[in-house]
Amino acid sequence: MTSTFNAETADNFEDIEKQFAVKTVMYMQTHFSLLESRKGSELKLTKIDDEIYEHFKETFPEIDVSQKLDEGAMKSKEGKAKWREFINQYEKKVADFNFGTMLRDSPKADYDQHTTIFAVRMQFYAIEIARNKLGLNDWIYEEAQKQKS
Repeated sequence: MTSTFNAETADNFEDIEKQFAVKTVMYMQTHFSLLESRKGSELKLTKIDDEIYEHFKETFPEIDVSQKLDEGAMKSKEGKAKWREFINQYEKKVADFNFGTMLRDSPKADYDQHTTIFAVRMQFYAIEIARNKLGLNDWIYEEAQKQKS
């Protein structure tokens, strides 16, 4: 007999949490390595970056990606509802569209415990694509090139 899975009463399995953490850290490292090897303004994160960017600008004109993100607004009841509607439109278009990941709260920051927030993959894509298109992540490449020479 099969029963319905209830997330509210499910056990937390430490191994699953560890696997999630490892995958999340690997994703962060991959993202930063990409930004170190190529200017963000020249980088595509998905096959539909332009679509995501236009949709993001239209849906969230109040978010200034050049500034520190307002995590409270993003995670408020209203913010969650607005983001959920945005995110769900990518269910059949973007792999792992609703997978949890880490997002830098500012384009001026590296990933660390004080500058990183938990987000959904589509929030990451929307914000980082906008930062890339505006050249806000280019400094990472420039810093990496200076360190190489």
